[in-house]
Amino acid sequence: MRADLEVADIFRAAGPAYRAAHAGHLSQQHLKVMSAIENCRTAALGGHVEACEDCGQWRIAYNSCRNRHCPKCQGAAAWLAEREADLLPVGYFHVVFTLPVEVADIAFQNKAVVYDLLFRAASETMMTIAADPQHLGARIGITAVLHTWGSAMTHHPHAHMIVPGGGIALDGKRWVSSRPAFLLPVRVLGKLFRRLFLTRLIALHDAGRLAFFGSMAHLAERRAFLRHLAPVRKKRWVVYAKPPFAGPEAVLAYLSRYTHRVAISNRRLIAFEEAGVTFRYKDYRRDGADRQQVMTLAIDEFIRRFLLHVLPRGFHRIRHYGLLAGGTRKDCLALARQLLAAAPAVTNDPPAEPDDFRPPCPCCGGRMIVIEVFERCRQPRGPPGARTTNRETAP
Repeated sequence: MRADLEVADIFRAAGPAYRAAHAGHLSQQHLKVMSAIENCRTAALGGHVEACEDCGQWRIAYNSCRNRHCPKCQGAAAWLAEREADLLPVGYFHVVFTLPVEVADIAFQNKAVVYDLLFRAASETMMTIAADPQHLGARIGITAVLHTWGSAMTHHPHAHMIVPGGGIALDGKRWVSSRPAFLLPVRVLGKLFRRLFLTRLIALHDAGRLAFFGSMAHLAERRAFLRHLAPVRKKRWVVYAKPPFAGPEAVLAYLSRYTHRVAISNRRLIAFEEAGVTFRYKDYRRDGADRQQVMTLAIDEFIRRFLLHVLPRGFHRIRHYGLLAGGTRKDCLALARQLLAAAPAVTNDPPAEPDDFRPPCPCCGGRMIVIEVFERCRQPRGPPGARTTNRETAP
């Protein structure tokens, strides 16, 4: 069901003026994202016309843009089905690695390399401490998801990790379980994460792989760069571990909320007026119900904040490590289930195609059939004199 107000409505109304005002300062990726959201599920992307065989009711089904930054195109059903097959019969933990503000500023001007470094440093931190016999002494599995925003759409890069409560012993002969409410010490994780990240960030600078612009241009000089990082060498880096999930269903519910999320969902929008865009957000400095707050941003500022979170082309924001990494995942999970004396994962064969897969008519319950397919930027004709509704669909 369509929300009363959508990011697409704001982009369609204010996007042309924003692009004109910032001509030459928007990347090709920004322009593509704006265009995709504005055209999503409109005649610009084409679609088809369905008509009821019984009552003649017909409706237009427009195609979606399928852009990963579009609030309407974040379906995760197929991805979640794959993750369900990977779940082990153990408790799962949620761990968050956050970059300090001084480093987040560097990340904003160097998204691809610094976001990638966040993934690598955080995952190596988890794997190293977990493998230490003083802690868990095991090889663990990790699903990591990058978020670059705070609730008010400010730039706040952090990595969410879902981790099974245990791992395969380093000799591969037994399963090592974590304590029920404790995985790894967050202070130890924070110190190693800080060391790994800063060492490699300086190496990137020395290799000439970081670029700086505007007020940060002086950081291209090594001494200035090291002075900028000096405060964060002593600061405690935030690693947050939540209590374990209450079963596999809770893990999947979490994944469905976090993996395919964008900077702001349509349901958080309240109003779009000349004064600006009003939306709901959470203020994590407050407690309880007081966290729910309302903010109004000028239209240009709202669009600017949304575009802060456009990822570099081809950048993977969901990654898997350890037992869940790449081509070894199936073998590692099979061994883990064997060591846990668990039944192997059921292979879900594709369900047989139903005899009649056509959608029901919203008017009489009959079956809808496609009577016309129309291309991009074409308007459908539809049967003359028939009653019509509008439906949004993916291509």
